[in-house]
Amino acid sequence: MRSLTRREALALGAMSATAALAGLHGSGQAAPADAAAEIAKFTGGKPQETGRVTIELPEIAENGNAVPLSIVVDSPMTADNHVTDILVVADGNPSPGIAAFKFTPMSGRAEIATRIRLAGSQNVVVVARTSSGALLTAQRQVKVTIGGCGG
Repeated sequence: MRSLTRREALALGAMSATAALAGLHGSGQAAPADAAAEIAKFTGGKPQETGRVTIELPEIAENGNAVPLSIVVDSPMTADNHVTDILVVADGNPSPGIAAFKFTPMSGRAEIATRIRLAGSQNVVVVARTSSGALLTAQRQVKVTIGGCGG
């Protein structure tokens, strides 16, 4: 049995770390089916209605690392009728579930403003759940340019 040199041991460690990271990150991009599965888990497969969710996203984002996102859900936010949860999903990110938000009647308004990270041009889907069990949705497509040159 031959012992490893220090150089061989370091090379073996680097290869192992690279292989482990590749396994953790997979192919680097989720399929639209992964995003649909994330939404189905949130909705329980129930139908969603459109029209009460407003998404503000740029049509073209020059930097996918910090894309501004604003969401407003038209809801009275009373004890009997309010938004309880909002899910944000991107169908082209390595992990499609971007963010989840919780609300109570004391939130006052069902609205958020944040920045999200997008791996490339893709659809962003927002699903809101109300206290009555209704599911509201909206979708926007964002084109992420690579280095400001279009991608």
